[in-house]
Formats: sequence, C-alpha cells, structure tokens
Amino acid sequence: MIWCVEDDAGIRDIEMYALNAAGFETKGFEDGLSCWEALQKEKPELIVLDVMLPGMDGIGILTQMKESVEYNRIPVILATAKGQEYDRVRGLDLGADDYIVKPFSIMEMVSRVKAVLRRSQPQQVSKLLKVGGLVVNLDEHTVIADGCRVQLTYKEFEILRMFLSHPGMVYTREQLFSQVWKQDYMGDSRTLDAHIRTLRQKLDGYGKMIETVRNVGYRWEAHYDK
Repeated sequence: MIWCVEDDAGIRDIEMYALNAAGFETKGFEDGLSCWEALQKEKPELIVLDVMLPGMDGIGILTQMKESVEYNRIPVILATAKGQEYDRVRGLDLGADDYIVKPFSIMEMVSRVKAVLRRSQPQQVSKLLKVGGLVVNLDEHTVIADGCRVQLTYKEFEILRMFLSHPGMVYTREQLFSQVWKQDYMGDSRTLDAHIRTLRQKLDGYGKMIETVRNVGYRWEAHYDK
C-alpha cells in the first residue's frame, strides 16, 4: 500500500491513478493529521509526502516518523515545490529516502517509488524467481507467464514472491498478514482469500499451483506440474 499525502485533490488523484496503473494499491490523505492518525492503525509500504500541508506539514510528519521506532523504517518520498531547496535538504537530513520536485513527471514519480521500494528491501537477493514459464522479476516488479505479462497488485505480487521463494512451504494466514499487510491477523480471512482467488485467476494455469491447506493457510506446490 502506497500512501499519497497531498492537499491538492487533482494532484493526489493523478498520483494514485498512476500508482494503481503500475500495480500498486494506494490510499490518499488531504492533510498531515489524517495521515498521522491512520499510521496508528496501519503501516504503508511507502509514503509520497507533500511538504506544504495544512496544519501538520510534511516535515513535521517526517520528523515524528523518524523519531519513532515503530515508523522510522517506512520509506518516505518528499514532494516539494520549486524553490523549496531548504525543505528538501532538511528532509533528507531527517531521513527522507528521496524527493521529487513539483511539477513532476508521473512516470518519474512511479520510477522513484519502485527504486525506493527496491532499496528498502535488501533481503531480496535473487533478481528472478522461475517456475516453468513463470518468471517473477523482483527488481522490475514484473511477472511473465509463458511470455505474457501478468498485471498484479502490489500485495498479489508480494504473496507470489513469498510462495516462489519457498516452494512447498505452508504459510499460515497469520504469516501472510504479518509479512504482506504488515499487520496482525484479526481472524477474518476474507481479504486474504479474495487476494489468493484473484491471484489464481490472473496466473491462469499456474494458479492451480497455489494449494489451500485446510485450517492452516496456503502453499505453492513444490513440484511444477502446470
């Protein structure tokens, strides 16, 4: 989940549309306070954070995040206006992972989001995960099935990455929620089950490799048999 914190509704909608088209799930906030309150309930994979916000500004949010053990590892990309060099430098000094200058190219923003996510996940050593004709590129965040591109959301991609990283390993619902949603399992598996169902459909013949382990969770069949 990528959060876009921007008080200009037009810019915020464009950011979210572009990130959704790139396969990410998004959530928008029009001010800093609503973003900070939401952080108390869930954690995003990354925040695109405007500096000039009403009330609690972007620098204030960034400062509180980096001072918190709970939130200081969440990547942040600052969005600043031309001429706000001081804010950019200050933001980087406070721990921002990158910045973009308004007006910015949407393609540039998506590219920077992908780059920061790659840097924030150093545990991904192998660049490619392969099963038969299914190829998952961890750097490019792409999935190819028998030569055809498969469009996955960010969470679908992460679920598939976990499965292919450890074929045959059973992941409990608790583990999947903890590693993909970054939150504790609350006992309602409908969200997870819906993501698994959609992932199976998108993978076509490869989807049957995702096995339901009754009363436990899911796993990817260890032996490829499309």
